[in-house]
Amino acid sequence: MTKEIEDSLNKIPIVNWLVRFTKKIKIPGLRGMSLYDVIEMYVIGIVKGALTSRAGGIAFSFFMALFPFLLFILTLIPFVPIEGFQQDFLFMIEQLLPPNTAQSVHEVIVDIANNQYSGLLSFGFVASIFLMTNGVNAVLGGFEYSYHVNEMRSVLRQYFISMGMAIILSFVLLLTVAIIIYFQIGIENLKAKGWLNDDVFWIEKGRFVFFLILIFVSVSFLYKFGTKQVKHHSFFTPGSILTTLLTLLMFKLFAVYVLKFATYNELYGSIGTLLILMLFVWLNSIILLLGFELNASMSKLKRSQLKENRK
Repeated sequence: MTKEIEDSLNKIPIVNWLVRFTKKIKIPGLRGMSLYDVIEMYVIGIVKGALTSRAGGIAFSFFMALFPFLLFILTLIPFVPIEGFQQDFLFMIEQLLPPNTAQSVHEVIVDIANNQYSGLLSFGFVASIFLMTNGVNAVLGGFEYSYHVNEMRSVLRQYFISMGMAIILSFVLLLTVAIIIYFQIGIENLKAKGWLNDDVFWIEKGRFVFFLILIFVSVSFLYKFGTKQVKHHSFFTPGSILTTLLTLLMFKLFAVYVLKFATYNELYGSIGTLLILMLFVWLNSIILLLGFELNASMSKLKRSQLKENRK
């Protein structure tokens, strides 16, 4: 790829051995491109793509869209004919939040739930759609400003695509909660028949699996239709796998950080919850962009190979 970078790396002990080793590993589907080519393109995209700045913009817009998104979901819940759906939805949201923030956010969610607007065509419901669309639109905008992406949609088209994606992701979340409820009912029935001894273990493991699937499918959906340039790729990509794994790791490490080291609540009082939540969203935004950059890097390598083959 870039001869200057490769020459510089070859001058460093051990690193030069890694360069030679990774150049021998060929990536399937990249027409002879090596693992080194992918890593180099990936790092260039991260360094030159202003990753943290893009993540900051996504985090702000996504944070502002968080509670309108909950308003949209909670307005739809009465139309879901499943007993206890709202309680399970609130429980799932609390599981997604970092420690020491669930109680504060729970109070806001309950307030939203108790003061729902009367109809689907109410101003509050329509406004929530546009506000949560801003969050998805910020994510897609962060994708389009990648160093490896040079084709962009028009502003109006991008916004309507963001709106459609936001609504679809909302229904994916509702569907996941519904599946979890029926899964719990199934496990309890098996225990009642004496086929299982510990229903709590299976329910917890089942929730984790469905939570994992929710992240993976949602991320894959964003990567698939996020930009005009990479929308023709397969639905499940290396980037979505990387993002899912990093998200799970971040959840564990961030929980340890908040419980053991963070002192936001002691320093700032109740506003510390917002700081923790904002940091949490920002880290997730970085991970989301890291996965996209991997897909964009591989896409650029494929395009460059096709151009070379046509010559």
